[in-house]
Amino acid sequence: EMNTEIDRINQVLPTTPTNEKSDEIRQWTGTVIDKMDHYKAKHLRYVEEATTLLELSLWKAKLGAREDSCAEGRTKKAKVDVESARKERRITCGADMVIKNVLPFLQLE
Repeated sequence: EMNTEIDRINQVLPTTPTNEKSDEIRQWTGTVIDKMDHYKAKHLRYVEEATTLLELSLWKAKLGAREDSCAEGRTKKAKVDVESARKERRITCGADMVIKNVLPFLQLE
């Protein structure tokens, strides 16, 4: 779709009267910039989603499968301890460092 829009000026400009070429180029430039803004916004949404998935994956890896099997059958106090341990592991899973180093590769600049 974007390639078609970029190539459109090559199709339209040769048949455009000389006095209308500037207007046609302005209109085409505006359309291309609008599409680029649309794709940049879409890319940003994908980056945000990928960042969230990466953070959750790192947290899950930090929690490990053992926590789920040990959590069953515990008392209420133990469940509170499990919840606080989960929160603490989310903070200490290292996602902030990983994301900080991965994000530059996903950014558009």
